[in-house]
Amino acid sequence: MEIEYSAEAKEDLRKLDGSKRKQVLKAIQKVSENPMPTTEGGLGKPLGNKNNRNLTGLLKIKISDVRVVYTLQKIEEVMYVIVIAAREDSGVYDIAKSRI
Repeated sequence: MEIEYSAEAKEDLRKLDGSKRKQVLKAIQKVSENPMPTTEGGLGKPLGNKNNRNLTGLLKIKISDVRVVYTLQKIEEVMYVIVIAAREDSGVYDIAKSRI
């Protein structure tokens, strides 16, 4: 599956230190082989409506303290990365909400 990054996610990735960036890119590549939600046999963890952040339809990848939030564009077979950030009190999900 093709992977595309929002301009903001590209900047998020650039800001990570080299070893963390490699981990994140490796995890994204692995998940892109089966990015469907875990409920459909895939590797993406579904997000929902929690703490006044409705992220229903988005999925996440957990890499130690970093979260990658993405959506699937099934028609075009594209995994679109929205945000890559440290979890830090769920701030990553606030960022995701602001970017969708």
